[in-house]
Amino acid sequence: MSSGGEFEGRAVLVTGAGRPGGQGAAIARLLLARGAAVVIGDVVERAAGDALAAGMGPNCRYVPLDVTRAADWDAALEIAEALGTLTGLVNNAAIYHPHSLAETTEADFRAHMEVNQLGPFLGMQRAAPRLAAAGGGSIVNISSTAGLKGSTRAFAYCGTKWALRGMTKAAALALAKDAIRVNSVHPGPIDTTMLDVVPEAMRQARAASVPLGREGRAEEVAEIVVVLLSERSSYVTGAEVAVDGGVSL
Repeated sequence: MSSGGEFEGRAVLVTGAGRPGGQGAAIARLLLARGAAVVIGDVVERAAGDALAAGMGPNCRYVPLDVTRAADWDAALEIAEALGTLTGLVNNAAIYHPHSLAETTEADFRAHMEVNQLGPFLGMQRAAPRLAAAGGGSIVNISSTAGLKGSTRAFAYCGTKWALRGMTKAAALALAKDAIRVNSVHPGPIDTTMLDVVPEAMRQARAASVPLGREGRAEEVAEIVVVLLSERSSYVTGAEVAVDGGVSL
């Protein structure tokens, strides 16, 4: 069966999707290609976000969304519901600072918890009643291979991505009764703007250590996310999917 229009009439909110070279934007583009109406939420300048959404087509909207603010979530979800039946949420927004345990400040650690943990918590909590009212749906939390094993390079990021992995499983149990599936995706080193903060020599070394021998592409992550949002994964919940070229093996 063709998956070309599998999301017709449906709306999905994707956070952290306001940067053209980012993973969230790649997810949004693929959803649009499969027929969904998509709201991209981010904290980029309004003009830049609007321009990105306009370039993606008439079924895409940008909304300013600070994932640490419940009111922003409510506004974004209302816009999504105006575009179609809300059936999906992708918690993609995150921050990444490559600091070791010794280098991580209290402020840095708190910032990671706010965006990478509180953000998905608020998203799931605010979206769940709306998804339930629509008859169910799917939430995909973007964790990381740093949420599958330890990391000496990014202490706070690693800790919050492990937390998101656990939150995903707890939410999957809590929301199953409402026909809401919750899964986590764990990308390895992906060639996106998030890795711009990583020194080039470190990126090359990491890529060389990947069993498949390269960094991944945002589009490769998007394919897995879209499957988890679709009915093709209707019996999958609480799962964790590594998209990492074998890094977590």
